[in-house]
Amino acid sequence: MQLGVAIRSMGPQSEPATFLACARAAESAGLADLWIQDHIAIPPDDAEGSGGRYLDPLTALAWLAGHTQRIGLGTGVLIVPYRPALPTAKAIATVQELSGGRLRLGVGVGWMDAEFRALGVSRSQRGRTTDETLAFWRRCFEGDMVAAHGQPFLFLPRPARPPIYVGGSGEAALRRAVRFGDGWMPMTGEPAHLVPQIARLRELAQQAGRPTPEVVAFTGFDPREPGRAPDRVAALAELGVARIVAGTRYATADDFARNIEFLATRVLPALRKEADESRPTRSEAKPSGDRKGSPSEGR
Repeated sequence: MQLGVAIRSMGPQSEPATFLACARAAESAGLADLWIQDHIAIPPDDAEGSGGRYLDPLTALAWLAGHTQRIGLGTGVLIVPYRPALPTAKAIATVQELSGGRLRLGVGVGWMDAEFRALGVSRSQRGRTTDETLAFWRRCFEGDMVAAHGQPFLFLPRPARPPIYVGGSGEAALRRAVRFGDGWMPMTGEPAHLVPQIARLRELAQQAGRPTPEVVAFTGFDPREPGRAPDRVAALAELGVARIVAGTRYATADDFARNIEFLATRVLPALRKEADESRPTRSEAKPSGDRKGSPSEGR
């Protein structure tokens, strides 16, 4: 299980100095990835907390790619129907290429009526549009030659496709994750709330004859209650969660640094303990000589 963190690409925290300081703090602490949000047309009556200021996620991640070395760069989540499929595929491939393969593509269908109206995009068709776009994006990364609207074209550069994590809850999101995703990305308070949805995800994957998508859980940890962090990590690990993305609240880069210190000293050790306890012991592991000639070798 790996640990990432959400950083604010909105409001005053998205100003360059603070935004970059937070990204570098997360990387220095050894976190696996950072994740940013997506809004592009906030109405005045819904701008509390952001002032209507949001960075474009793919552009912002491209900028961060040039100022960081290792950390994964995630959209949590990119609203698929907001953007035309082909130019967005090109932007995704560009970030993936120039970052050295560090992009993690969280995707969603969107929900804000005002944004759909501002974009002139049908909210009622957002599910269908998302499915069609995700199918097209997969084709773009499968071969150099792609066709759109009857026109063949070269899709280059064509780096390895970034992992796709489908956000949202409910049956449609779970089905979309199985059909198009490498993972499912829910938000959760208490881990127990994920139990029935993860069971359904596994059921749908089995019915489709596909591996179960990994679960990437957005959740929070309260620094005022550090003793609860190991229990939450253990509960998520028991559910089979592969990645945790920690939500944080902060006003300044110093605030964020304190949050990162908490994650690095309380949450990361709990993750490592879970990983150590899940490894087979020496007596449980097969001797190395047993692997020679194994029927599965080379597959």
